[in-house]
Amino acid sequence: MSAPVQRPALIVADRWRDYQLLECGDGLKQERWGPYTLVRPDPQIIWPRHGAAPSAKWEDWDGFYHRSEQGGGKWEFRRALPDHWTIGYGPLTFKIHPTSFKHTGLFPEQAVNWDWFGAKIKAARAAGREVSVLNLFGYTGAATVAAAAAGATVCHVDAAEGMVKWCRENATLSGLADAPIRYITDDCLKFARRELKRGRRYDAVIMDPPTYGRGSTGEMWKLEDNLWELLLECRELLSAQPLFFLVNAYTARLSPTVVANLLSELFTGRGGTITAGEVGLPVRADGKVLPCGIYGRWES
Repeated sequence: MSAPVQRPALIVADRWRDYQLLECGDGLKQERWGPYTLVRPDPQIIWPRHGAAPSAKWEDWDGFYHRSEQGGGKWEFRRALPDHWTIGYGPLTFKIHPTSFKHTGLFPEQAVNWDWFGAKIKAARAAGREVSVLNLFGYTGAATVAAAAAGATVCHVDAAEGMVKWCRENATLSGLADAPIRYITDDCLKFARRELKRGRRYDAVIMDPPTYGRGSTGEMWKLEDNLWELLLECRELLSAQPLFFLVNAYTARLSPTVVANLLSELFTGRGGTITAGEVGLPVRADGKVLPCGIYGRWES
């Protein structure tokens, strides 16, 4: 019997102090990252700016990412910004660095997931239980740092060496330089298979798989072709009493219901509860919510 699935829900990351989505419209979003304001494109923002003429220019920014018609883009800065700076979320501190791909190294909407699994880890630790977490496609390690801060032992895996290094920096910034975190640069599917052979088990899995990608030695990843295979491997990596399983996705090709169906198949006969939906950020200017991706959670 499949685990019960709750109706898709929108959860909003509205507890930030150092970050704020100020305004969005006409394909752009204006965000405050600590002391600096950045404007970046977002393909989902197809509505007009609230109270602004269609030809109105975006003002009050320090950095503006201009997308190129040939692909990619570049930053324009009105003043000299530091190469990087930091922002905080509760006890966590993250390095922010505008990259050539428009990203900053942090997805602030994921704070709702940090809060959720952080509470589950803390409750398990308070009950006297050790908790081990596997974070796949871990990027710059925000989820890794949040799990470690809650008291978990974490294995952070990403195919990009630079992202793994950035994760280590975030851990140090958050006072977790000596926390029990393994930093692994590897292809996630191959690593999961090796962990199975080594007999390792984890109490929780977090993954943020891309639509397309390449492993550390050039392996091709395609979400539609490889996700189910990875989910099966990760299910076998779970301990006898798993705590949770979290899947995040940013591709428009998946809906929350698809992720819920995947988890329902994955945990058939294992009980627990499945929740799926969107994660979003509140817009200060007009009260809208900007959807920023989807999630699926299984919890025991």
